[in-house]
Amino acid sequence: MVKYRSISKSYGDVQVLNKIDLDIMPGEKVAVIGPSGSGKTTLARMLMTLEQPTAGTIEVDGEMLWHEEKGGRFVTAGEKHLHRVRSKIGMVFQHFNLFPHMTIMRNVTEAPMYVLGLDRETAEQRAYEMLSKVGLADKLAEYPSRLSGGQKQRVAIARAVVMRPKIMLFDEATSALDPELVGEVLAVIKDLAAQGDMAMMLITHEMDFARDIADRIIFTDGGSIVEQGTPEQIFENPQSPRLQAFLSRFRQTWFMGNGLQQVSPSAE
Repeated sequence: MVKYRSISKSYGDVQVLNKIDLDIMPGEKVAVIGPSGSGKTTLARMLMTLEQPTAGTIEVDGEMLWHEEKGGRFVTAGEKHLHRVRSKIGMVFQHFNLFPHMTIMRNVTEAPMYVLGLDRETAEQRAYEMLSKVGLADKLAEYPSRLSGGQKQRVAIARAVVMRPKIMLFDEATSALDPELVGEVLAVIKDLAAQGDMAMMLITHEMDFARDIADRIIFTDGGSIVEQGTPEQIFENPQSPRLQAFLSRFRQTWFMGNGLQQVSPSAE
């Protein structure tokens, strides 16, 4: 579904990613964890064409993303090519980025109508179905200012998924929420992951969430993939000293009830 090949990204003398190779299979749910500044968000932003690689290639559903073939050779892609391939990708950001002057229904129907070319009736039917799935069928005529943070993020998720992308990117989708609202958004993402064949890349500090939802977990540090594996391998048998040290920050042990219970709370 997605192939990163020798992807590097630098800002001046600062190298954020260093020759990353990564495949994401169709329908696979991949969680990316790591310390701040490790490059994990840059991986998602390059796939969404918000950041351009310094070197390397990215392929989406069999097509190059940042390059296109002209005259028998690959050249830097033009905006038309980027727009077409990008239509296969959806992204939910830390901040909701809803249009404040539009109702919830209009926020969710604008892209299907003007990007996909759907007629209004079809777009509204698709939007209603998705808003119902995220528990907001009663908020269609409301404006974003009338919603809680958790509700706004659920609208943002509905807006992305209604485009029916091949892969969904979640960049710290709960980090801007009050703690009591995190659970409702994570529950929606879990439901989406369980329902369909859509691939997902989840950049997250929520360790328990990553363990529950992911088929594979990738740990990045210093611009490289240090370790990857199943949730059981990563959390129960980490191999690299760096991953062991990272996870130890989030493990606390205390007595609860009649026994000793170990938990892995979310990262700060």
